[in-house]
Amino acid sequence: MLPLRAYARLARPPRLPRPTQLARSSLPRPSPSRPAAHYLALAPAPSIRCLHSSASTLKEKRWLNNTPPEDDGDDGQSSKQDDHPEKPLPEAESSKSAEERAKSQSSKPDIKASSSGSVSSPSAPAPGSPGGQSPPGAGGPKEITKPVIPEIYPQVLAIPITHRPLFPGFYKAITVRSPPVIKAIRELQAHGQPYVGAFLLKDSSVDSDVVTDINQVQPVGVFCQITSCFTSQEGEGKPEALTAVLFPHRRIRINELVTSSSVNGGGAVGIGAPLEEGSAEGEGEVKSFESEVPGVEEVREELGTVSIDSEQQLPDVQRENQDLEKKEVTQIDFLHSLLPQVSLTNVSNLSVEPYEKDSQVIRAIMSELISVFKEIAQLQPMFREQVTSFAISNTSSQVFDEPDKLADLAAVVSTADVSDLQAVLSSTSIEDRLQRALVLLKKELINAQLQFKIARDVDTKIQKRQREYYLMEQLKGIKKELGMESDGKDKLVEGFKEKASKLAMPEGVRKVFDEELNKLVHLEPAASEFNVTRNYIDWLTQVPWGVHTPENYDISHAIKVLDEDHYGLKDVKDRILEFMAIGKLRGSVEGKILCLVGPPGVGKTSIGKSIAKALGRQFFRFSVGGLTDVAEIKGHRRTYIGAMPGKPIQALKKVATENPLILIDEVDKISKAYNGDPASALLEMLDPEQNKSFLDHYLDVPIDLSRVLFVCTANVLETIPGPLLDRMEVLEVSGYVSAEKMNIAERYLSPQAKTAAGLEDVNIELEPGAIEALIRYYCRESGVRNLKKHIDKIYRKAAFKIVTDLGESGLPEPPTPPAEGQVEAQHPDIKPASELTSNVSPDAEGSGVDSKADVTTVPRKPMKVPAGIHVKITQENLKDYVGPPVYHKDRLYTHSPPAGVSTGLGYLGNGSGAVMPVEINSMPGKGNLQLTGKLGEVIRESAQIAMSWVKANAYLLGITKSEAESTLNERDVHLHMPEGGIGKEGPSAGTAILTAFVSLFTKTRVDPDTAMTGEISLLGQVLPVGGLKEKILAAHRAGIKKLIVPAGCKPDIDENVPESVKGGIEFVFVEDVRQVLHEAFRGTEVAKRWQETLPMDEEPQRERH
Repeated sequence: MLPLRAYARLARPPRLPRPTQLARSSLPRPSPSRPAAHYLALAPAPSIRCLHSSASTLKEKRWLNNTPPEDDGDDGQSSKQDDHPEKPLPEAESSKSAEERAKSQSSKPDIKASSSGSVSSPSAPAPGSPGGQSPPGAGGPKEITKPVIPEIYPQVLAIPITHRPLFPGFYKAITVRSPPVIKAIRELQAHGQPYVGAFLLKDSSVDSDVVTDINQVQPVGVFCQITSCFTSQEGEGKPEALTAVLFPHRRIRINELVTSSSVNGGGAVGIGAPLEEGSAEGEGEVKSFESEVPGVEEVREELGTVSIDSEQQLPDVQRENQDLEKKEVTQIDFLHSLLPQVSLTNVSNLSVEPYEKDSQVIRAIMSELISVFKEIAQLQPMFREQVTSFAISNTSSQVFDEPDKLADLAAVVSTADVSDLQAVLSSTSIEDRLQRALVLLKKELINAQLQFKIARDVDTKIQKRQREYYLMEQLKGIKKELGMESDGKDKLVEGFKEKASKLAMPEGVRKVFDEELNKLVHLEPAASEFNVTRNYIDWLTQVPWGVHTPENYDISHAIKVLDEDHYGLKDVKDRILEFMAIGKLRGSVEGKILCLVGPPGVGKTSIGKSIAKALGRQFFRFSVGGLTDVAEIKGHRRTYIGAMPGKPIQALKKVATENPLILIDEVDKISKAYNGDPASALLEMLDPEQNKSFLDHYLDVPIDLSRVLFVCTANVLETIPGPLLDRMEVLEVSGYVSAEKMNIAERYLSPQAKTAAGLEDVNIELEPGAIEALIRYYCRESGVRNLKKHIDKIYRKAAFKIVTDLGESGLPEPPTPPAEGQVEAQHPDIKPASELTSNVSPDAEGSGVDSKADVTTVPRKPMKVPAGIHVKITQENLKDYVGPPVYHKDRLYTHSPPAGVSTGLGYLGNGSGAVMPVEINSMPGKGNLQLTGKLGEVIRESAQIAMSWVKANAYLLGITKSEAESTLNERDVHLHMPEGGIGKEGPSAGTAILTAFVSLFTKTRVDPDTAMTGEISLLGQVLPVGGLKEKILAAHRAGIKKLIVPAGCKPDIDENVPESVKGGIEFVFVEDVRQVLHEAFRGTEVAKRWQETLPMDEEPQRERH
């Protein structure tokens, strides 16, 4: 007989008791404040079977051996029960024996009522006793009741989960890796309390089995039952993990975490504490995790003769129950020893706001949810199977008739965000829960429609291709049987033979062609070598063997063509005319290699097209600027995937002749890298002695390039390799002077810009004064590219001015041409979101772009400008079109400069000249020379040479009073050339620097209208320099009246400088620095004194233009 206090432990049955005891324990306890049914409600529904339970195995062996339990088990009076409690059938029993008992039980569908009036059926067996049949040897069938899930469970083991929250009624498997948590779960199973709380972690990146802070998890979770568990090994060397299958029952809210300090002071009676059982049959036998629940009669014997059904309650029992209520009672007190390694929480059931199941709004939302379920199920068969399985597994009620279960089902099957799913779980309003679930399901419908559309399109394409392939194979087979057509290889071979028959292939090339064609015949079309061989033969037949265009050697025609396209460029034109004259006399000419060198924008590239037009040849251009790969010139080997010949062979294929004009642009900008030097690869191609048998890596047969006229272009010669430069005939293309720019602007640039702006029929006048100002103050470059940009800008501004002045009334828009088609901006099969969800604002609907756009092939007609429009661009209003001038003045000193200043001439990097003053000043010091103005190494050496000559001739120049005097050694000299941001280099400033030194030390000014250029030697000789045309042009523009130049430059000036540039300038050709000084200081006192101390050998030669 058990003491009365032990009945408080009835809420913790580790397994379902025997059927007789369940029927008895369903009676209420004799307490008005807490009946016995309350404790029975805390009992678990199914009993848990642990795969590693040796006790279950032991019990199974006992039942298989037909060991009868020591219990009469029929009338409820168990005299031997206290000493020898009955061991119920374990859940680990095999399915075969369970089926046999179920069949025997089904033959007796006897339904009895328990002593408490509850109905129990054998068809609903208790988990602890499969089949609902009593063990062998029992006194007859026992009465059973359906297990009940505890409605109140104030304290649970909290399990944090990630990714998705759990919903009531839907299983979920979780993996636990923490050993203390695994131990706690096994303790729960051993004590018959397989209940935990599952709460979603707020941070999905955290992977933990313990909740250390209540804010780590969502406040609302689910109350779950552990239905099964098993261990798993995640990897070698890693600890075992426990996989548990959870079945959520209801929503719960977490209130607080249970800490070890809050449970140590207690003295609480643990309801879930295990009962003290007798010793087992042997010490080696494993004890069962079950505990016996006393029957009703035993309770009666313990309480006395008072009937349980009597309304009168015993005072002793009442006091006993009151004492129990005063103590804090939880079902999992046995886990308090594991704190804080596990997380225990106080929870409460989440209450739902009252609602009417037959509410019109709820019914409408449920109907919409069901219709969306049907739409998704039609689009996705997997979704249909999933929903069907969920609906069938929930046997407690019809899912689609219960609002809360329907909302949970919609959330479970959706792939929404975690926050949206948690919002559905946390919602206490059924209507709000349904609304949220509907939104999630609508999104699933949109995704399903898009997936269905994509899958349909892919299937359509695949089916179309498969159908075409199948029909083509059938067609090939039919044609082959009828002898109408072969597999296409014969036709390809015949095509190659026909092409080759029209070409005059050399004997070696013909032999290679026949070998490759024979190889192609014996290859299968599916072989990879077939395509390689076919491409090679195709390239062989694309080369114009023996095909050339007739050349035109008409000199007058060539002069007309060259003058129409270009102004000036006399040297280039004369060389082309010489080439044509030789061809006229010989009947044929060999290919030449010309190299046009000059500043940017002078027409080097465009003159190549004019030469080809004058000769009647085909034109092909390719640039080698920045080229680093030799294969671009020599081609790739055939073994490489995507191999192709080099640029020369591609040019021959494109022009389809052997004698084109090939322009190789930017030959001075070739680079080199690890894969070769392209400049060296050009040697074979540009060598007249070698290009008769040029060997391309891809074709690997000799090709004759001797009839090709190669024209190369470059800006400078210094960067061209010497061996390559030696194979080319260099033609200098100098910059244009102002008069040439004027002619080019009036004859070429202005008409082209006017036509490009759509103003060919409009009266627009660009005055010569405006063009002259444009050249002088905006475009001083030697080329005309920048001038063309400014003239284009002038006509664009004029067009804009005309359109804005006339307005829409003067130039109305033409009628829209009829639309010939429409382009769908969105596929019609994809429904917009506005058709799927009803909560889209009108503003959002109206803000979208038009889904259809009109297209047409009718060209737009140009506008007709009225005849009365007249625009005149003069020098005064030029800045309104091109902005303020870039260059304001040509001279730094507009008046007489101070002593120590001279005027030199320089050649700029853009191909133009400039007037460059030289400034020198001195101060007390030790004879040091300081140079500033971003000067190069050569110009620094010129300054040191000039300083040395002045010191050596200081007495003759009158700077010192005796030859022994060292006045210059006691003063520091500073030389500066203005515009320090521009680098200056070259020896041509030597005479100007020397003149500035003498001017400073003799305190004599230099005439501001006198400029000079020339290199000096240490002993005073003046050497010739280059860039005279550009320097004289700069002097002419600055208004210089006298130029002191080396005598060696006279032939260059007479040949290349136009008379228009030399007009108004006196040229003095000098050979010695004494002539320079006498001419620079002519008429001064020092010059008269020098006639005795520093006389000239002879007078310099003069020319005035």
